[in-house]
Amino acid sequence: MSRLTHISAPEGVAPAAAYTHVVMGSGRFIAVSGQLALDEEGKLVGERDAAAQAHQVFENLRRCLAAAGATFEDVIKLTYFVTDMAHMPAIRAAREAFLDAERLPASSAVQVASLVAPEFLMEIEAFAVVAE
Repeated sequence: MSRLTHISAPEGVAPAAAYTHVVMGSGRFIAVSGQLALDEEGKLVGERDAAAQAHQVFENLRRCLAAAGATFEDVIKLTYFVTDMAHMPAIRAAREAFLDAERLPASSAVQVASLVAPEFLMEIEAFAVVAE
């Protein structure tokens, strides 16, 4: 595991409720492309079901991180692309199943008009740092 420093409330910035403002560390940088709710055969998981899609996306992120020798403990930044901000509670619930709520990464959430296909409700990418 890399040693990361989490700064939840930098001086002069309001504390973050569901993310960390600043996460820093040193080591090998890992970028995981935006993941969709696809199973290992490339089939959609959870048509029109934000909770099912979010869980599959985090499972895919977990697998991608593992392939690079990382875990969610090494994640410094998550970016959420959602077709509707109403999906964020489902995403947060899935995130809680995979990440430590006391060590959340920096995060950004962006509502988009569409993703690569209309059946996808979200896409999530991750950046991580692991020890060299």
